[in-house]
Amino acid sequence: MITFESFLTVPEPQLTKVKFNMRSGDGSGEALDFLMDDHERWLNFGRWRTKQTNNNMGGARYLLSFAQYYPYGPQYFIFGGAYEVTEIKPDRIDDHGYDLTPLPLHEDFIKRLIIKLDRPIGRTPYLRHYVGLQDSLLNPEVYELAPDVKLGTFPGYQNVRLRHHELQRIIAGDEPSWRDALSSVKGVYVITDLSCGRLYVGSASGEANGLWQRWSNYAHLKNLTGGNRELEQLRQDLGDAHIVENFQYSILEIFDPKTRADSILARESFWKNALDSRVHGMNRN
Repeated sequence: MITFESFLTVPEPQLTKVKFNMRSGDGSGEALDFLMDDHERWLNFGRWRTKQTNNNMGGARYLLSFAQYYPYGPQYFIFGGAYEVTEIKPDRIDDHGYDLTPLPLHEDFIKRLIIKLDRPIGRTPYLRHYVGLQDSLLNPEVYELAPDVKLGTFPGYQNVRLRHHELQRIIAGDEPSWRDALSSVKGVYVITDLSCGRLYVGSASGEANGLWQRWSNYAHLKNLTGGNRELEQLRQDLGDAHIVENFQYSILEIFDPKTRADSILARESFWKNALDSRVHGMNRN
């Protein structure tokens, strides 16, 4: 086991707090969605000051912030960054009570590092001192460090092979070379369930932004299935974590954006027959 404390070292442990964010207090959304898609609302999890002692910084100068990674389960959290904390004066309650300045500390692990707690957390948000956290009942450990796909530019349509966590990072980071390449074409693609080898063939035939728009649906953690009935049934049977851990995305054929939708759908049908994905895969039509 790689412990949280040994992996995420900090220069001043006594002045550092760790915040495990789950969902906004007003019920407007999950912390993970804000981390991936809405930077300002993500920062508000750390900026907000309330009357409850456990929600306040208590003199801490530094903050390590995490978002619950709900596709894996309630005990998993993904790293959202390290911040310097400056208290706003005069005191404000139920408002922004702190300014947060992003720090370079462990910035390479943002949206990549997932930790696991020994037990779920029962309240939101949950703020703990860095010192003593490792020896507490939570006993956090490093669970996964996803590859940093933003370091690589788009490899060419014939070389695309993305795991789901890589697709998430590309879409959430709005990676320019991938966005430009995928939004400029329509296409037929294949999703592989690596746990069993079953295939799902789909297409981006009518989307204004081509494959980028279609795959953005799959990348969103509140969707994961893109609205496909076959994949939605699998999600209901096996859960979100199965998709996140096992799905891989590749491109079979690309088309000019002006190509008629019926022509692309005909090619989609060809690939379903060629790969036998209706009988031995996840396609049902």
